[in-house]
Amino acid sequence: MYNLLMLSSIFQEVKKSTSAERYLLIYMIGVLVIVTALVILFFIVFQKRKNKLLIDKIKQQQAFEEELSNAQTEIQEQTLKNIGWELHDNVGQLLAAASMQMNILKTQVSDDVKENFTEAASTVKESLKEVRMLSRSLNNEVVLNIGFEQSIENELNRLKKLRFATAELHVKGEIVPFKNTKHEIIIFRILQEFFSNTVKYSQAKNLLVKLNYLEDKLVIVASDDGKGFDMDTVEKGSGLLNMKSRAELINTEYNLSSKVGEGVVLEIKYPYNHEEK
Repeated sequence: MYNLLMLSSIFQEVKKSTSAERYLLIYMIGVLVIVTALVILFFIVFQKRKNKLLIDKIKQQQAFEEELSNAQTEIQEQTLKNIGWELHDNVGQLLAAASMQMNILKTQVSDDVKENFTEAASTVKESLKEVRMLSRSLNNEVVLNIGFEQSIENELNRLKKLRFATAELHVKGEIVPFKNTKHEIIIFRILQEFFSNTVKYSQAKNLLVKLNYLEDKLVIVASDDGKGFDMDTVEKGSGLLNMKSRAELINTEYNLSSKVGEGVVLEIKYPYNHEEK
């Protein structure tokens, strides 16, 4: 009987001990779950804060680059404007004076050299006309005054006299004026850069610009029939970089494509609902 009581007592103790251990285990699991949850929460908050800092840094970098691009563009525009004034006021006046002097001298020379004087005077007169046309195309106020399409037409006419067999502008659709004149100038400068590269490197005979005014955007395609180049191996000079950076400055889709022997094609897509940056 005594032995039975002892076994019963021991069993009760074991039972109590197991119950306490069970509660201790549950408590430990609970603490572990809470600690794990806190660690996960801390990690999520840390990652969000880290991501926010990275996004803020990227935005600051983008804002800095935009300000830098704006400053560079403004400096370039002012430089072009000053060059335009110099060409018109100084070089233009010198050529005009030279033309007048040659016309006066032409009346004082013998008939056998008059023809040479006439040709030289004609060359100086044409040079004066070219200088004045160039000076107008470099002055953004003049470009805005005569309009986007007419400015391109004038530039193509000037280039045609220089070296091209044809330099044409084709306009399709109903013309939509630019709401932002700054964007108008920037796109015109991109086209000027394309023309300049064509004159320097392409050996092209024909130049074509198409303006397609669609419902929601203006699509511009400029192309030449020159020797072209390999897009993968061409050295990215300041001209190509200028065109791309100017397009990025106004969030405009820009694509330049070329193949050796197939000329160069520039495509610009400018949405009408642009907001100024």
